[in-house]
Amino acid sequence: MDTEKVWPMTLRRMLPGFFALLLLALPACSKAPYTGRDRLLLLSEGAELSMGAQSFRQLMKKNRQKISRDPAINDHVKRVGRRIARASGKNYKWDFVVIKDDKTPNAFVLPGGKVFVYTGILPITLNEHGLATVLGHEVAHAIARHGGERVSQTLLVHAGLAAVQIGMAKEGSRTSRQVTAALGAGVSVGILLPFSRLHESEADRLGLIFMAKAGYDPRRAVDFWRRMAAKAGKSGKGGPPEFLSTHPAGATRISQIRKWMPEALKYYKP
Repeated sequence: MDTEKVWPMTLRRMLPGFFALLLLALPACSKAPYTGRDRLLLLSEGAELSMGAQSFRQLMKKNRQKISRDPAINDHVKRVGRRIARASGKNYKWDFVVIKDDKTPNAFVLPGGKVFVYTGILPITLNEHGLATVLGHEVAHAIARHGGERVSQTLLVHAGLAAVQIGMAKEGSRTSRQVTAALGAGVSVGILLPFSRLHESEADRLGLIFMAKAGYDPRRAVDFWRRMAAKAGKSGKGGPPEFLSTHPAGATRISQIRKWMPEALKYYKP
């Protein structure tokens, strides 16, 4: 395939579709809270909350047998979670659900403030400050509407790839598949993954602020992420190289947290 000939033709055929996508996307641009980062949100907040609520019901049904009934653990997670949620200032219908899975050191959040915490992460948190680091991070994802932003990015990328396929139709199926596959790989590594790392970093930054506003010492976040990195190292699951990872590398994360610490400490009143 002569790429010098194919690419100019492809770009010409893609332009009308991309101009249409830009016209659709421009009105949906807004600013992320605290950081002021420009972001794209094609979904209304109502639609995002509806998607989150539906996913929450499905996950609760699917994990019915795994939901922790331990009153001490549930009280611990909900107490810290509610303090963080109040500090965020967002009046979502917050839920903090504990999943009994001691082998999974993880937590995640659905749009609208539906937070799931696996028991496997609790030994790493050690205390309320460590747990506040985790829950502050997850609450930050919800407040910054990272879920809706990721959906918007995916919709835009898929629409762009569809425009390429239409534009390449006359070049033959083999050439079309080759160009689309090359673009798809480039989009994943060059756009989607970096945006995912950006969201993780932004959640770290906002999470520090929320835990500080809730009365937890943001400096203790460094201790948690060190323990998390040590846990990953001992398990032999250090993760892929940062370039191909959806999360910042451990050293990068700790360095960033140290850089943001003065900002978070302005909100901390022990």
